[in-house]
Amino acid sequence: MKVSTVHLFVFSSMSDWEYGYAVAGVNNPQFQKFPGRFKVKTAAISDQPILTMGGLRVTPDTTLNRLRADQSAMLILPGGMAWDQKKNNAAALLATHFLDQGTAVAAICGATAGLARVGLLDAVPHTSNSREYIALTGYRGGAHFSGKPVVRAGSLITASAMSPLEFAREIFAVLGIYSEEVLKNWYSLYKTRDAKYFAELMK
Repeated sequence: MKVSTVHLFVFSSMSDWEYGYAVAGVNNPQFQKFPGRFKVKTAAISDQPILTMGGLRVTPDTTLNRLRADQSAMLILPGGMAWDQKKNNAAALLATHFLDQGTAVAAICGATAGLARVGLLDAVPHTSNSREYIALTGYRGGAHFSGKPVVRAGSLITASAMSPLEFAREIFAVLGIYSEEVLKNWYSLYKTRDAKYFAELMK
């Protein structure tokens, strides 16, 4: 079985809680249709260690300039203060290239603002932290904004900072990691904390 790589963009100040469900599910073979089909690798602007908002020091596996769309299953862009400081433009431009080449991109919180600034959200359905937040980028996509927790438009996923669970669910759906039944029970377990869904997962 060929192992496909999901790339997580990492940078200093990134929000730890926004990507946790997603990368854990991708890397953990439990409940997967094809266990071990995917692996997560981190990519940064440089090869220097970064410090997350939660204080975790991460040494990137690779750098953005080495990534190729045909060698990646998805690019995940977490939020973090750097986006609001108008940094990470290289990651936003790379996302544009990935989507042009048919490779999926998932952006949450501030990363949606980064995509908006490079024009990627001008003509596609999307969401963000709020309509007011994304409007501050000066983008032209206001008519396509939705207040939903997460929006999937083709190969592009956007989500608000408050919706890491929904963000992960859409990532899993696009990658086809779980069967529909497993995905439904996984989401319901963490959304409701009802143990009956864990029992369903363990069947």
